[in-house]
Amino acid sequence: MLTLQTKFRRLKKMPFRTAVKKVAGKAAEQAGFVYREYRIRRKPVSIPAELFRSFVPECAYLVNPADKDGYLKMLLTEGLDADIIRDADRICAHVFDLLGSGDTQLGPFLPWNEDFKSGYRWAKKFYKRIKIVDLDNAADVKVPWELSRFQHLFTLGKAYWLTGDEKYALEFRMQLEDWILQNPVGMSVNWTCAMDVAIRAANWIAAVPFFRESPSIPDAFWENFHASLYLHGRFIRGNLENTGEHTGNHYTADLAGLIALGLYFRGFHVPEDRMQGTGPAEWLAFGLSELEKEMFIQVHADGTNYEASTSYHRLVAEMFLVTTIWCARNGLGFSAEYLRRLEAMFDFMLQIMKPDGLTPLIGDADDGRYLIVSQYGGWLRNDFRHLLAVAGEFFDRDDFRNAGLCAREDALWIAGGLKPFLQSAYSAMKSSAFPDGGYYVLRSPEVYCLIRCGELSFHGHGAHSHNDQLSFVLNIRGRDIAVDPGTYVYSADYRARNVFRSTAVHNTLQLGGMEQNDMEERNLFLLREQTNAACTRFADSHFVGRHEGYLAKGGIIHNRYITLEQASLIIIDTLEQTAAMTADVPCAAVSLMLAPEIHVSRDREKWLLHAEELTVTLEFEHAAKVELQEAWVSTSYGTRVPSKLLRVDIQSQILKTNIHF
Repeated sequence: MLTLQTKFRRLKKMPFRTAVKKVAGKAAEQAGFVYREYRIRRKPVSIPAELFRSFVPECAYLVNPADKDGYLKMLLTEGLDADIIRDADRICAHVFDLLGSGDTQLGPFLPWNEDFKSGYRWAKKFYKRIKIVDLDNAADVKVPWELSRFQHLFTLGKAYWLTGDEKYALEFRMQLEDWILQNPVGMSVNWTCAMDVAIRAANWIAAVPFFRESPSIPDAFWENFHASLYLHGRFIRGNLENTGEHTGNHYTADLAGLIALGLYFRGFHVPEDRMQGTGPAEWLAFGLSELEKEMFIQVHADGTNYEASTSYHRLVAEMFLVTTIWCARNGLGFSAEYLRRLEAMFDFMLQIMKPDGLTPLIGDADDGRYLIVSQYGGWLRNDFRHLLAVAGEFFDRDDFRNAGLCAREDALWIAGGLKPFLQSAYSAMKSSAFPDGGYYVLRSPEVYCLIRCGELSFHGHGAHSHNDQLSFVLNIRGRDIAVDPGTYVYSADYRARNVFRSTAVHNTLQLGGMEQNDMEERNLFLLREQTNAACTRFADSHFVGRHEGYLAKGGIIHNRYITLEQASLIIIDTLEQTAAMTADVPCAAVSLMLAPEIHVSRDREKWLLHAEELTVTLEFEHAAKVELQEAWVSTSYGTRVPSKLLRVDIQSQILKTNIHF
C-alpha cells in the first residue's frame, strides 16, 4: 500500500524514459478499467449454470468421502466431536470471533461487505474503483475478507458427518447462496484481492465432499455453485498478484487457488474458454509451473521464507504443503529439489518452536491461514504444530510427528491418515542458526533464546518486517520472560501499527530516539533496509551480531554479544563509533518487553521478574537509569493486552545485562 508521495519519489528516481513509460502504462491500465467497468455494468459477469448440469468432479479431494467411517472413528476416539459440534452450532447462530472482534452475533444475514468491528460498509461497485483502505477511519478491510474466506465451512461439514443433522447442510447452502447474490463477480470488496478469491475457492472445494450427497441441497444449487466457482478461476487468472517488486504470500495463494480449481474442474471446459486457450487445464499447468518457481524465489535454502515473518512463514508453508499433498493425491508432483526445500520449511518451524510448543510471532502477523480443518473456534495463532503434524505424515518424519502430537486431527484430514510412531522427548533440541532468514536460536535444557538478525523482508523492502534487529525473545523453564510485542493491526489504526513495529518496543538498543530503519508514518508496508544486520559468530552457547541502522544517522554501529551459561544469560551491547561520528554519542537505551504474566519487583539495583514459581534476576552494569513502563503485547491480530517494559538508559558506550535464574 504505497502513498502518492512514495509513488512520486519512485518516479523521480527513474530514468526519464522509464518514468514516462510507467505513467503511460498506468494511464492505459486506468482506461482499461473504465472500459471493463462499463461492460460489467451493462452485462454482469456470468456463466450459464446449465453448463454444469452434468458436471461431476473427476479429482481426488483432500477429504476422501469413502473413508468417512475412519474419519468419524478417529474424531470420536479422540473425543473431538463435542467441540466440533459446539463450533458448528456457533457458526449456524452466526456467532464469529474474527481478527480480535470477540464473540459477535452477526444477525440473520452475514455482513459480507462490512467491517462489523467498526460498522463500516463498502459499496457494491466495480472492484477497481473500491477504496479498500482509508487511514483516516477505523475500518479494516481484512474483516469482510476474512469472513468471506469461508474457512468455517470445513467445521460445518465435520458436524454434518458426525450428526447427520441437515441443519448444517442447510446453513452451508444458505450462506453460499447469499454470498453469491450479495457479491456479483467483480462488483464488491470481496473481489478486490485475488488472494482472498483463491482462498475462498479452495475452502468451497474442500467442503464439497461433506455436503455433496445431502438431500437438502438440490441440483440447481450445485449448478449455480459450480458456475460461481468457475468464475473464481477466471478472475484469479486475470488478476494475478505478481506485478510488484516482489511476489509473496498473495501470489502463492493465487497459484494454490488456481491449482485447486484446475484439479476440481480437470477434464471440464467451457467452450469459449477452450477457444481462448485458457480454462482449468491452463490454470492447472500454469499454477504448477509457477508454484515450482516460487518455491525458490520465496524460500531460502535454509528453509526460511523471505518475508521475514514467522507468521507469514506458516501461511506460505501451509499453502505449499496442502497444495503439494492435493496434487500428489491426483498423480501430480513437483521436483525433488522443491520437495527438499518444502521439507526444510518445516525443519525451520520445528527448530524455532519453544519448549511450550508455541512459536514467537516475529515480524508481522495477521492470523492468515489457508484451510482451518481443526479447532476453528479456538486455534492459537502462535501454535504451528498442526502443520508439523501434517508434514510428519507427508515426509514420514517422526520428529515432526512428535512435535505435532497434540494436533493429529489436521494430519488426518489433510495427509489422509496417521501412522504409528515412537514418541520421544522434546529435550533433544539444540541451538540452531538460519542465516538466510536471520534467525538464531540458543538452547539449553532450561533456556530458549531466539535472536533476530538478518535481512528485511523481500530482500530489503521490509513490507512485513519490524525494527527488531538484534532483538530476542527469552523463555526459561517453559516460562516466557522477554517477548516480541506482536503486530496488533494494520490499516485500522496506522499509529498503533507504527508503534508495534518500532524499535522502542523491541528487545534491542535504540539510539537517540532513532528508528533502526526509517518509517513513513502513513506507508505501512515499507521499511527500506538500513540495518544490514549480520551475525559474526554463532555457537551452541554464543551469539555475536551487529547492525548499521544508526551508521548514517549517528555514526554508530550496534554490536550485541549474547552468552548462554548454565544458570544465566549475559548480554553485552556496545556502541561502536565510526569515522562518520562527529559529535557526542546520542543517548542510547535498551528495551526489554516482558511477558504479560510477569510480575516485577525491585531489590536495590536488582530487578526481579516473577513467573509463578520461577524468579529471574536482572542486573544492569553501566546503566544510567532503569525505568519500568506501561506497554502492550499482541499475540493475535486485533487484540492486545497490557504488559510492562523495562527501559534502560546507557551511561557510556556499553551496557551489560546479567539475567540469572
